[in-house]
Amino acid sequence: MTTTDPTKGDDIEQMLPTAKDVMRKLAVIEGEKASEAMQRAKHIEDEKKQLIEKLRKPSGLTREERIKLAAGVIQRAVNNGLTEIEVYRFPNELCTDGGRALNQNEPGWEDTLTGIPREIYELWQEHLKPRGYKIRYQTVEYPGGVPGKIGVTLSWH
Repeated sequence: MTTTDPTKGDDIEQMLPTAKDVMRKLAVIEGEKASEAMQRAKHIEDEKKQLIEKLRKPSGLTREERIKLAAGVIQRAVNNGLTEIEVYRFPNELCTDGGRALNQNEPGWEDTLTGIPREIYELWQEHLKPRGYKIRYQTVEYPGGVPGKIGVTLSWH
């Protein structure tokens, strides 16, 4: 029976890569990881853009469905002893100016609203305001010191 001594000749070359080879392999692995991370980030960004485009459009709910939805939200809040509730939160991209006029409380800021945030405002204007409800749109998140998400709060006190 013949055994090969792994510490001799060609066997060492097969078993033990050089430091240079190891570093090349690590560089390839790191490059693959970076490429995967970039693909994931692009995918997430694409999904965000699709969601924002969807939210820019009307909800598709009828006037009656929106009123029923609002009545249910209000009733649950009242049953929990609340006098106000945040009814919606949305990215500032749903304002035509990125939320600038809203954040500065400029007259006409509501005209910058699109999609569902606009529907909520119109529902309040038409049905809730005459019944004494108040609505407040305000920037509630400032990622990196920049206005981000906007919250919509409905109150009845």
